[in-house]
Amino acid sequence: MTDGLGLGSAYDETLGRVQRQGGARARLGMAALMWTTHSERPLKVAELCHALAVEIGMPNINSEDVPSVGTVLSCCQGLITVDKKASTVRLIHFTLQEYLRAHSELFGTVHSTMAETCLSYLNSEQVRALSTSPSHDLQDTPFLQYSSVYWGMHAKRDLSDCAKLLALKLFGDYTNHISTRTLLKGLEFEGHSYNIDFDKPLLFSGLHCASFFGIVEIVTDLIEVEGCDINQRDCVDNTPLVWAARNGHEPVVEILLKRGDIDPDKGGWCSQTPLFCAAWDGHVGVVKMLLERDEVNPGKPSEDGRAPLWNAAYNGHEEVVKMLLERGRVNPDKPDNDGRTPLWTAAYNGHEGVVKMFLERAEVNPDKPDNDGVTPLWAAIANGHVELVKMLLERDDVTPDKPDNEGRIPLLFAAVSGHAGVVKILLEQGKVHPDKPTNIPQTALYYATIHGHVGVVKMLLERDDVHPDKPTPNTGLTPLSLAALRGHPGVAKFLLEQDEVNPDKPNIDGRTALLCAAWNGNAEVVKILLERDKVNPDKSDNDGRTPLSYAAGNGYAEVVEILLQRDDVDPSKQDVYGQTPLRMATRHNHTAVLALLPPEKCSQASRAGCFSVPGAT
Repeated sequence: MTDGLGLGSAYDETLGRVQRQGGARARLGMAALMWTTHSERPLKVAELCHALAVEIGMPNINSEDVPSVGTVLSCCQGLITVDKKASTVRLIHFTLQEYLRAHSELFGTVHSTMAETCLSYLNSEQVRALSTSPSHDLQDTPFLQYSSVYWGMHAKRDLSDCAKLLALKLFGDYTNHISTRTLLKGLEFEGHSYNIDFDKPLLFSGLHCASFFGIVEIVTDLIEVEGCDINQRDCVDNTPLVWAARNGHEPVVEILLKRGDIDPDKGGWCSQTPLFCAAWDGHVGVVKMLLERDEVNPGKPSEDGRAPLWNAAYNGHEEVVKMLLERGRVNPDKPDNDGRTPLWTAAYNGHEGVVKMFLERAEVNPDKPDNDGVTPLWAAIANGHVELVKMLLERDDVTPDKPDNEGRIPLLFAAVSGHAGVVKILLEQGKVHPDKPTNIPQTALYYATIHGHVGVVKMLLERDDVHPDKPTPNTGLTPLSLAALRGHPGVAKFLLEQDEVNPDKPNIDGRTALLCAAWNGNAEVVKILLERDKVNPDKSDNDGRTPLSYAAGNGYAEVVEILLQRDDVDPSKQDVYGQTPLRMATRHNHTAVLALLPPEKCSQASRAGCFSVPGAT
């Protein structure tokens, strides 16, 4: 590149240097580049070094053949580097990845070679001798995890005769092989938790494994073996068909369905059928094949009550939803065990096309609540799906003010989440009453205030039916006090601009907005309040404690400093228990606060029995 060559020419030249090393160094360098370029995930340093030591088909792994990382890097002529933070190897630049993948002929049959390497490793005497105990130390076999989890992906792309024989050898005692546990553990790691008891023998046959990976040639051979139970459940109750359907392997599904003894509707883990799994991931071809079988019940739910239609709706797979809705045995309004219908879950996840399909069905109740009383409108509001909210509110059979089981109306949740667009739509309906009393004391303004959503607060206060100074019935806190307590200066500033707001209004405990702000150390709100003429900076609550008392007692030095700048703040003022701000700060060892309080008051603290604090004035 420094000679003005293009990247391609630069990589050509460097690869030429790798190959001109000749012999073992050239082979090692090219193999390392192949693995780094085509591995399914970034390889750890030890994984790469052990992969390079494998001799395909040999029964043993010679530890002396494992190259050092320094040797590997040297043989690659600087094209590979080590990510020290992640302990993985990577190519020096993403353009090299593109170049090498575009020139796969450099490495020959890439994926068949990688599959053969992984299977040779798994079939080695060292790996076969490993215990299947979950606590077994695998430090001496660092390539085990990658080989177990990814060999099938390489084999599916390009299955050589050698790889096929090695796979069948592995399957000879697959249930007792450590790679079985490693593969299943990898599934849990990827987010598919099956609650597997790894302390027990793991039933997982070669047919289950080949169906999981979608390796057609191996599945074809295995189902022809005498005594093959094509409907056998493995350690997580899945059949080979369930695995193939879940992963969208259409050719394997087709092969399995041609067997006369196949049960195409047999449920697996948590009663999840092949159709259930295919619908969840939107595998259209697999869904279509399964729906052509009369034995398949398209509305069959899993243990949690979720049918294939529910799954497709949840993930927004419109084509699958359409196919299922065309089936006579599918109830489009059937809820799961939580009472959530397919429409509900589509609205929650913002799938507009799916929602539209359901709203066109007469059997679907668009206002049907779940077990908590939450409707599809609520669900759409939860994630701020504005267009879906509009779509639902266009329906006469959707109630915009319908409360859930706790009495919260949809507007409250929109206010909590700060979805200003949704709040605007709801208020424009004319059917929503933002200050309407329910069986909970909080209003939309309350929720918008405590969460600091200025835009929503402004929108609510533009209405004549929302009072900006209305206290909560249980605590007497006004919106301004709530903003001060939570530390939302933008909301506090806007509320102070309202004529109806009394900035010094106490709650039932006698605490004003200033006292609330000082109590929680919200210095910016304290400054804003002190700019108001109607705010008394030394006003006590029912316990006789002033803003300075709370700020000093809680160690908020910045607030203490702001308050002490006022002439009308008395730093020696006692509460009903005889406590002064100085004594409260002393009791809690707030040295930064003590350094700010007037020195002449220290003697009072001593006479009151306060212990000395290092660093105090």
